[in-house]
Amino acid sequence: MTMSKERLYLFDTTLRDGQQTPGVDFSVEDKIAIARMLDAFGVDYVEGGYPGANPTDTAFFAEKRTAASKFVAFGMTKRVGVSASNDPGLAALLQSCCDAICFVAKSWDYHVRVALGCTNEENIDCIRASVEAARAAGKEAMVDCEHFFDGFKANPDYALACAKAAHDAGARWIVLCDTNGGTQPSEVRAIVERVIASGIPGGNLGIHAHDDTGQAVANSLAAVEAGVRQVQGTLNGIGERCGNANLVTIIPTLMLKPAYAERFVTGISAEQLADISRLSRSFDELLNRAPEAQAPYVGSSAFATKAGIHASALAKEPATYEHVPPETVGN
Repeated sequence: MTMSKERLYLFDTTLRDGQQTPGVDFSVEDKIAIARMLDAFGVDYVEGGYPGANPTDTAFFAEKRTAASKFVAFGMTKRVGVSASNDPGLAALLQSCCDAICFVAKSWDYHVRVALGCTNEENIDCIRASVEAARAAGKEAMVDCEHFFDGFKANPDYALACAKAAHDAGARWIVLCDTNGGTQPSEVRAIVERVIASGIPGGNLGIHAHDDTGQAVANSLAAVEAGVRQVQGTLNGIGERCGNANLVTIIPTLMLKPAYAERFVTGISAEQLADISRLSRSFDELLNRAPEAQAPYVGSSAFATKAGIHASALAKEPATYEHVPPETVGN
C-alpha cells in the first residue's frame, strides 16, 4: 500500500534575514530580480523585508512582487500600551501589498523583561492582537518565535504559552527560531516533539535555524523529522554572523534523499530542481561574489575529484563516488 506523502513548505528569507549579511545591501531593483528568481524556482513563500522600517522595503512592498509564491512582509507585533488599530508599525504591515505577514515575537521571558520591558502577559496579548489584526485584514498570519529554543530551555511553560497564543489566535504558522544558532540537532528534535505534544500540530510549525555551530541544515532536517512542516532559509545560506540555513542544500536533500523523498513532497518540480545550480550561481553573480567551489550539490567541486583511485573509479563508473546524479541539480 502506498502512503500519501506529506507536504513540506519552503520559506525563503533571503531578502529579509539574508539582508543582515555583512556587505550585502539590496536595492529595490535587486529585490525585484531576486523575488522573480525565487518565484520561478517554486518556493512557497518569499519574505521581502520590513515595510515601514526603511525606504527600500517600503517601496518594495508598494506592489506584489511574486506571481506564484506568497509574498510575505515581516515586522514586529504591536507595541505594548497602544491598541492594534493605533500602532503605526502594524498599520504599515497591514497596508503593504503582501499575501502574508510574519510577526517576530519574543518567546524567552528574559528578553521580554530586558528588551521589551513589559510583563509576560502583555507580550502574549501583543502576539494575539497582532495575529488577529492580520487575519482581519485578509492576510495569512505567521509568528516567528524569536530565541525559541533558548527560551524553552530557560522557561518551557512561557515559550509554549507564546507559541500557543499565536496558534489559538489563528496563525497559519508558528516558526520556532534558533536565533543565535547554538542549539544542537538532538535538542531541536526533542523540543519540537514537546511542542507538538503540547497541542500545536506539526502542520502549523516551522523551523528557522542559524549556522553558528555549522548545523543550520542539520537542525532544519531534525525539525522536519520531528514534525515541523515549514522550513525557512536563504539562498546560499547568507545571513548575519555565520548565516542562515542554506535552502540550496536543504531542497535537494529533501527531494533526492530517500529518507525524505519517500515521506515528503515540496512545491518544487524535478525540472525546477535541475535549475538550482544556475539559481545559486546567478545569485552569487548578483551579489558580485565568487561561488563557493565546495558548496554541496551546486559547487564546481561538488562532483569533481582529484585523487588517483577516486578519479580512476569515476572514469569507469561515475556512480562510485557520486551520492546523487549531478544532472538532478543541474551541476
